[in-house]
Amino acid sequence: MQPRNMSMSGVVDLAAVKAAGEAKAKAEQARAEAARTGGAGAVSPAALVIDVDEAGFERDVLQRSAEVPVVIDFWAEWCEPCKQLGPLLERLAVEYNGRFLLAKVDVDANQMLMQQFGIQGIPAVFAVVAGQALPLFQGAAPEAQIRETLDQLIQVGEERFGLTGIAVDPDAGAPGAAPAEVPAGPYDALLEAAASALDANDFPGAIQAYKNVLVDDPGNPEAKLGLAQAELLGRVQGMDPQAVRKEAADNPGDVDAQIAAADLDLVGGHVEDAFGRLVEAVRRTAGDDRNTARLRLLELFEVIGPEDPRVTAARTALARVLF
Repeated sequence: MQPRNMSMSGVVDLAAVKAAGEAKAKAEQARAEAARTGGAGAVSPAALVIDVDEAGFERDVLQRSAEVPVVIDFWAEWCEPCKQLGPLLERLAVEYNGRFLLAKVDVDANQMLMQQFGIQGIPAVFAVVAGQALPLFQGAAPEAQIRETLDQLIQVGEERFGLTGIAVDPDAGAPGAAPAEVPAGPYDALLEAAASALDANDFPGAIQAYKNVLVDDPGNPEAKLGLAQAELLGRVQGMDPQAVRKEAADNPGDVDAQIAAADLDLVGGHVEDAFGRLVEAVRRTAGDDRNTARLRLLELFEVIGPEDPRVTAARTALARVLF
């Protein structure tokens, strides 16, 4: 079941948003299925640990950090503490099952990266989340401390950047592995009520109904999509498009004005314009204003869906602005 027609008279055409949203729901369902059956979109546990060099750093770390937190282990063959820490981090990467990606950097072969991160000694562990570098710890820390740090990193990635990790197929490479049975969801009635609320332009009602589903099933793709759509439509309801766009044009440094205009851009099907406007707002601002613009951009990503190439391009642009 997909969210129903979201037409709202007096604003703008929502056909593009609805089509993109339906594609997003299908993509998220396909990703979940891939994790269960080992299809495209899921990676093997071995792919959670990668060796990274200077040439591949942007592709393997910066770009990947737009979809999953990347933990960087700076090490060297001659470093005894590195030989203790490295296997522990590799084991945890597999145990955390796609919640973070471990990138291993040999400092002897990648001196420039070592200098860019300002590393004075190894082992040193950093994270990159949505293009932002964060120091985690230095030295062979106790496992309990490392777990606590990773848990905090994952929480930040989810709450501030909308990163939910990557799908992992534990049976990748094992021939004849049987797919797990997919249980039927108990949320059809709630989702139907939410869709009916959207049909009636009862956006507060739809928002609450989708939230009720997500309380019990935080990863439900239809509820996540519906909530993002309902919140967007609720924000633009009653807006004067001409006045909003004039305010944004007259005040390029006003984050609230740019956010309102970006909402209208997206509802009108101007996806690249909406994303570009907010990436530019992030670039121009700092502190709370920057965070506000970034969070709205992540919300709009939810409406379109992570598989859309426009979202991928905008995430990369955001990472470059933030890094």
